Amino acid sequence: MEPREIVAKAKEEGRKVLLEHEAKELIASYGIPVTKIHLARSEDEAVEAAGEIGFPVVLKIVSPNVIHKSDVGGVKVNLKTEEEVRNAYRDILESVKANVPNARITGILVQEFAPQGLELIIGLIRDPQFGPTVMFGLGGIFVEVYRDVSFRVAPLSEYDADSMMREIKAYKLLTGFRGMEPVDLEALKDALIKVGQIGLDIEEIAEMDLNPVIAYPKGIKVVDARIILR
Repeated sequence: MEPREIVAKAKEEGRKVLLEHEAKELIASYGIPVTKIHLARSEDEAVEAAGEIGFPVVLKIVSPNVIHKSDVGGVKVNLKTEEEVRNAYRDILESVKANVPNARITGILVQEFAPQGLELIIGLIRDPQFGPTVMFGLGGIFVEVYRDVSFRVAPLSEYDADSMMREIKAYKLLTGFRGMEPVDLEALKDALIKVGQIGLDIEEIAEMDLNPVIAYPKGIKVVDARIILR
């Protein structure tokens, strides 16, 4: 599905938030690497998807009524067998129904388990004065703890993307620190530029959070994605 079709479908359904698989499909269409995913609507589908993606996998609830999935028991990680996938599928449904009784459940997302790396965030906000503005910084839980981020107004040049990375206090972590391997700065720059382009191309997007984006010595991978529409 084309990016504008994804947005139009959500708006037709009265939604202001794209579901995770929709958000990932949209950013992947711009060439930003994402984890392998499959939307399952049954236990058997989830098991089949896990086999195709390759163990271990992660299962996540997909519902327009559930934003913070972990808070309601909607995420299970590092599932290594078919039996674990089946049990996790049932546990997620039971937990979400108990915590959010009226939640409309679209399905359960089966996702590859991304290897450990440096967790970063790439974001987009639509500033009333400057328009689409890209954010970059440490990701995962650290974005709220350290608030170590930088901003640039789209469109971004390679110089802009490079200077964004150099501005954060944690830049040393990107280039290798105390035995850590440096991460793929070119892949990060490319993603920053493309996120800015998404903001320019799709005016309906109000906010976008790619968190975490896991950076490796070679390549990056978006593990979680959230897109809010205007």
